[in-house]
Amino acid sequence: MPYEVRGGIALHAGELWPFIQSMRESEEAAFGAHLSDYGSELKGYKLLDKKRFAWAAQDATLDDVARRKHALSFLNRGVRRESPTRVEFTAFGQGCMLMAQSVFRILRDHDATVFACAVPRGIGRRPPGSTELLRKDHVFLLERYFYFLEEKRDHGLLVMDQSEKKADRQFVSLLRRYFTLTNTGRYRTVWIVPAPLFVSSDMSYPIQAADVCIYCINWGFRMPARGMSAEGRPEIGQEYGPWLAQLQFKGQGYRDGRVYDTYGIVYVPDPYTAREA
Repeated sequence: MPYEVRGGIALHAGELWPFIQSMRESEEAAFGAHLSDYGSELKGYKLLDKKRFAWAAQDATLDDVARRKHALSFLNRGVRRESPTRVEFTAFGQGCMLMAQSVFRILRDHDATVFACAVPRGIGRRPPGSTELLRKDHVFLLERYFYFLEEKRDHGLLVMDQSEKKADRQFVSLLRRYFTLTNTGRYRTVWIVPAPLFVSSDMSYPIQAADVCIYCINWGFRMPARGMSAEGRPEIGQEYGPWLAQLQFKGQGYRDGRVYDTYGIVYVPDPYTAREA
């Protein structure tokens, strides 16, 4: 992938259960089943990698009944470790395309907002003396989330995809230092609850939807004027770039007495230098 992207979605608690129901219904409509029943989940790379696009386009579009039938057969063959047929590959690929499109429609319908920060891949190790500081891209994410919550006059949780426990503990330690030892971090706690919750992505549809957004930002959302111009994948940029532009946070920030327009998706060329965005 061309970038390292961190981010997520903001979803009101009142929309959470309807959002989950919509995701479950769309998943079953696309595949004839829920992927979690087959040890999989709705990750961006699983729905939108190049193979899925190729499978979806190799034959004519199947009707809904045929797609579900053959996509389900594809999944069941995987359990039996059998090779799917051509039509089953086609059906599963088309189901992936349909589900990815449904994710963005569901996000819009439930008033979700996208936040993300991209840095160049391979940015390198932290410089000496910065190991106890929250990286600039993470600070920018929290800043924009704070502006969003402040505008709504609402409090917000941080719910994160659980990964390796040691890394999660290190990140929690950095967050704690930011929220307790810096003036800005302490001010952010007016609206941000400074105690992250970790969940397993395969059990959380909002986390999976956020992963699809992050994947699409990595491959299909570009800001050339800001330096984010790495080669992407046109098939993702054309389909999902407009969705991301629509769903990202748009509001006003302020610093040193100055008010300015700010957006939920930001590019940071170097997360260790003094702030510019």
